Amino acid sequence: MIFAAALACGLFVFMLVYFFVMTRLIPKTQVQQRLRDIRYGSKAKREMADAGSIEEIPFVERTIVPLFQGITNTLMKFAPAGIRAMIEQKIMMAGKLGEWSVNAFACGWLFSVALCFLLAFMYVSEGTFPFVQRTAILMVSLAIGAFLPFAILNSMIQKRKKLISKQLPEFLDLLCVSVQAGLSFDGGLTKIVDRMKGPLIDECVRMQRDVRMGMPRARSLRQMAQRCDVQEVYLFTTSVIQAERLGTSMATTLENQADNMRERRRQYAKGEALKAPVKIIFPLVIFIFPALFVVVLMPSILFLMKNM
Repeated sequence: MIFAAALACGLFVFMLVYFFVMTRLIPKTQVQQRLRDIRYGSKAKREMADAGSIEEIPFVERTIVPLFQGITNTLMKFAPAGIRAMIEQKIMMAGKLGEWSVNAFACGWLFSVALCFLLAFMYVSEGTFPFVQRTAILMVSLAIGAFLPFAILNSMIQKRKKLISKQLPEFLDLLCVSVQAGLSFDGGLTKIVDRMKGPLIDECVRMQRDVRMGMPRARSLRQMAQRCDVQEVYLFTTSVIQAERLGTSMATTLENQADNMRERRRQYAKGEALKAPVKIIFPLVIFIFPALFVVVLMPSILFLMKNM
């Protein structure tokens, strides 16, 4: 077991050194050199800029991050296309499409797996565990390291969905009032975007930007619904697309949608209120009943102990 673990660690260190050499120490290609010449000018200016920039960049960003990026870029070339599309879809649903990339998430995933395995290996090497137990601990650590980034990403997605569902009724009310006051759909949307903030507003801003760049509004609304992945947003976008296609009144459509969302929020509040008695049973049994028994029965127990 110790030999296998040492071999695995040696292989991991070899991969780190190999990718470090491949990504950092090999001379740049001719195309990259030309791009750097265009950016910095002459060779002397480029050397001065490199010296100044290297001194200002922290060690982790200068060495560790490019190392993991090189490893993940190589590994993602062999990953199935479905996994890459799934990760990109989750990043989009989390609202981090412009901030995160698939390779960056894969880099974080690789770091999580390596860190969990290293901690488990240090824990196993210090104790006297049987072979089966050591193997199980290492396998569980690998599973935890592989699952943790996806769990964090899924929690971000669920939190964003709740914020969108909470903001949608107010958004529809304001949009309905704006359209009924005489503004167009785009004009009312612009007014709301200027006055509100949140994940739903960010998606509306992106939808408006797509429309200004020439994308059809129906397609931009469908993509907005896919990014949000909330049932109420699907209903809203489908109703707006249908109203534009059939030529019906946009104000009437938005009013119906606002009433529908308001009723959905009311039903959701009633459902949460009905769940409250069930949810309060466990705190009641664990915390309140023991304290109540102590307050009620302790005087009687003390009295009986004195008289015995």
